[in-house]
Order: sequence, then structure tokens, then C-alpha cells
Amino acid sequence: MPPSVPTAFFVSASTFIHSAAPYFAAAGLLAALFALSVTLRLRARLNRLSLGRNGSLEESLAILSRDMKELQAFRKELETYLKHVEQRLQGSVQGIGVVRFNPFSGDGSGGNQSFAAALLDEKLSGVVLSAIHARDHIGVYAKPIDKGSSTFELTGEERSAIEKAQQAIQKPKRDNTGA
Repeated sequence: MPPSVPTAFFVSASTFIHSAAPYFAAAGLLAALFALSVTLRLRARLNRLSLGRNGSLEESLAILSRDMKELQAFRKELETYLKHVEQRLQGSVQGIGVVRFNPFSGDGSGGNQSFAAALLDEKLSGVVLSAIHARDHIGVYAKPIDKGSSTFELTGEERSAIEKAQQAIQKPKRDNTGA
């Protein structure tokens, strides 16, 4: 009897395989379709990564490496240029202060037509211009300013204009520091 038991087993396994074969085929087809879709998506991603004529990754890396070197060289040039611009800006007018006044306040003539205007750079050097308006003449005066003071005697209005220009210079510095 032992030889007939294995035969019965194979007959029942054969029946099972015949009935399950379509399901195994469907599962194999789904697995093949899934593998095909993964392959197509990977190929599309690889094509997006590829640059140049050949579309190889090696050529893409060479192109990206060359572009990176060009960007680094451009950055160095830009940093050098910005340093020069910063140096030039230090000598430009950074603060302006204007004070209008009436030099003839005692007799009521002239009004506030006279003024003192200070034009200073970052190092508090520049010029203060004063214009005195009277009925019959106008006087214009310029005095050099070095580090916030002048070798010439300054009027109260000129000192006030210089202080306003200094405040205008200091204000952006305070704004940049978050104070």
C-alpha cells in the first residue's frame, strides 16, 4: 500500500495545480506589468538626469562639474567686484543734513530762505554749504569737513546740519543691526 499513497498525493496535487494555474498566471502577469512600469519610470528618471548629446550619466557629471567650476570662478569675480564697490561707497555721500534759518530774525526781513546743508561720507568727511539770502544779495559759502569738524569756524546752523547728516549716516547702521 505504501506505493499507492504517493500516487494519490500526486493526483490530488495535480488537480490542485490545474485549478490554480490560471491564478498563478495572472499573478505572474501582474508581477511582469509591475516590473515593466518600474523599469519605465526608472528610465524616465534617468533621462531627466542625463544631459548632453549622448545622455550618459558620465557626460552629465562632466557638464555639471564644468558648470560648478564656472560658478565658482564667477563668485570669486563677484566678491572682488563687491569689495571694490564697498570701498568706493565709503567715499560717497551717505548723510545729508539741511537746516533752514532766518539770519535777520531781529528786523523780520528775509524769512527762512537761508540754509546750511552738510554732505558727508561714511567717515564724516565732506562739505557744508551755507547760503545767506538777503533782499539785495545772496552769499554762498562752502567749508570742508573732515571727521565731523572743520578747520574753519562753523555757525550754529552749520553744526546743526552736520549733526543731522551724522544721524542720517548712523540710522541705516542701527537698522541693519536690528536695534
